[in-house]
Amino acid sequence: MKGFPHDFLWGAATAAPQIEGGWNEGGRTPSIWDAAPADKIKNGENCRTACDHFHRMKEDVAIMKELGLKSYRFSISWSRVVPERGKVNGRGLKFYSDLVDELLAAGITPLITLYHWDMPVWVNGYGGWESKRITEDFLFYTRAVVEALSDRVTYWMTFNEPQCFLMNGYMQGAHAPFKRHYLSLPKFSKIFMRTNALAVKLIREVAKTPPKVGLAFASSAFIPADENSKESIELARDKTFNKGMGVMSNRWWFDPILLGRGVRAYGIYHISNRCAKEFKTHFDFIGLNHYEAFNYSDWGGDKVDKSKLEKNSLGWVIDGRSIYWTVKFIYERYRVPVMITENGVALDDKPNERGEVDDPVRAKAIGSFLTHLKRAMDEGIPVLGYQHWSLMDNFEWAEGYGPRFGLVYVDFATQKRTIKSSARRYAEIIANGGEDVK
Repeated sequence: MKGFPHDFLWGAATAAPQIEGGWNEGGRTPSIWDAAPADKIKNGENCRTACDHFHRMKEDVAIMKELGLKSYRFSISWSRVVPERGKVNGRGLKFYSDLVDELLAAGITPLITLYHWDMPVWVNGYGGWESKRITEDFLFYTRAVVEALSDRVTYWMTFNEPQCFLMNGYMQGAHAPFKRHYLSLPKFSKIFMRTNALAVKLIREVAKTPPKVGLAFASSAFIPADENSKESIELARDKTFNKGMGVMSNRWWFDPILLGRGVRAYGIYHISNRCAKEFKTHFDFIGLNHYEAFNYSDWGGDKVDKSKLEKNSLGWVIDGRSIYWTVKFIYERYRVPVMITENGVALDDKPNERGEVDDPVRAKAIGSFLTHLKRAMDEGIPVLGYQHWSLMDNFEWAEGYGPRFGLVYVDFATQKRTIKSSARRYAEIIANGGEDVK
């Protein structure tokens, strides 16, 4: 069947540290993002309240139901479930159990991400992803969550964007824990990859219902200069895995985990074939978080003049074609079914005088990205679903609350939610099964 199947997972995504709040309630202890120094976040902001989802969960699920979402991707706070080493917090697990029940009652399929960057402070205290000790602690946490929720949850993602939380957190110093250990890349990559492989194995052993397991990768591709030229397409494919971001955001992570193949980069970083065999993981699907083509990247891109191109509020170029080439090149190399686990547009949304939030740029972008996703599906590439980033405006890491990615506008002073016009458009697309997506 071409196009979007009847069981396509139309949804939206969030992450615990970006929306939950309740940072010191219900037995929870701080994460590295709760403890982030004020000077590391724009305007000295923090995520300790965020969207107050911890207290407004039922209201938020009701909004999802109103929009007709078929699925909801969310993450679980490790700090809420395991506030200290070796201790499972029943109150923390109950919050997520109640969320799962609320979603199922609304006809929404839960998609769980176990780690979306909010490492507990107590884990960071001994080195975090630079310490082999983290593997045992992450598996303890994974077991607790899967045992509690797998009677009702089928879809699991072990991690979100290792490229970002590891390289931004331990090399660039742009994200928590704000370290600049450039030569440690192979070390923490191997610790992470080993932990991931063991976590997937554990989920399959412990789950009470047959699980579908994946990992959400940050992903992109180069768009061919001439989309009708075989030579241009092959050049773009090669660059997608071997140039700039193609090496460090794609091949460095995908090849060992999905192919069991070693990788080298820049003459100083390498993962051996022997190690990679241990890291190879069988996934039921791979999540692709996609925002912008590599062509437009400031690091290893094509030096494109972006001055006249449509961009979001973070300066990222909006080009729907990129999702087609990303899905195509990734699937053809790794041959694992795909789910779009994040895709969206940051804008400077504001309510008008009537209190409405009209965001035609986002609505247009959703249509464009879905049109090009359908293009990939029409070629026979298996795509399980599309999770828009984000359900609601939220805490965008070091950028604070400025960039608004949400389908739902959040007034952070009052926590009032307002459904944007783009959300109404997305709801129409869902209601007709994507039939009006060209």
